Amino acid sequence: MAARHIAPDTPELRERWGNWSFNEATSAKADTAIKRYPEGRQKSAVMPLLDLAQRQVGAETNTQGWLPLPVMEYIARYLDMPVIRVLEVATFYTMYNLAPVGRFHVQVCGTTPCMLRGSDELLAACKARGMKKGHVSDDGLWSFTEVECMGNCATAPMVQINDDNYEDLTAERLDAVLDALAAGEQPKTGTQEPGRHTSEPAGGPTSLKEMVDANHDYRSEW
Repeated sequence: MAARHIAPDTPELRERWGNWSFNEATSAKADTAIKRYPEGRQKSAVMPLLDLAQRQVGAETNTQGWLPLPVMEYIARYLDMPVIRVLEVATFYTMYNLAPVGRFHVQVCGTTPCMLRGSDELLAACKARGMKKGHVSDDGLWSFTEVECMGNCATAPMVQINDDNYEDLTAERLDAVLDALAAGEQPKTGTQEPGRHTSEPAGGPTSLKEMVDANHDYRSEW
């Protein structure tokens, strides 16, 4: 479902990103990541370095961040590895954005549990705001992708917006989240179901109830 294409390698892209490099703070984080691996195995740090690069690009563009081709080429030089190997990683994992995104990148899960719980309504709510797959909204606020399962089936339907998950959504609840973000506010993350804290059953736990307030030891009862 996810739209995966590399932004075209144009003269404009080269002019904007051709001389890009880590800033001092990102460089320090990158070197720390590389040191986690044995000598001569610095290529193993390609994933954290791609993430760091995407976050720096995001800070520079006031977006969630993405990976222009010249930036991935820079990572390849930094780790002394072929560019194609960096591309193989970046194109495989959807955590890396390969084309420009908005300030808020909205990823709606459309896999079966979320679909059964109303993800079509969430897709319609995004569409009503002018969001289109693989496009950035005219105001630069939103980009949108429909994705596969992100592991929140117990609190479906859910969306991921930048680094945060929002769960137990309805179209109205998603609209409230998006309105808050557009207003510069930070809405509550996680479940949006009143009275629910994590992924416990609706209405509260039906077993191991003492675990709610403390790490209760049940061993003597078994």
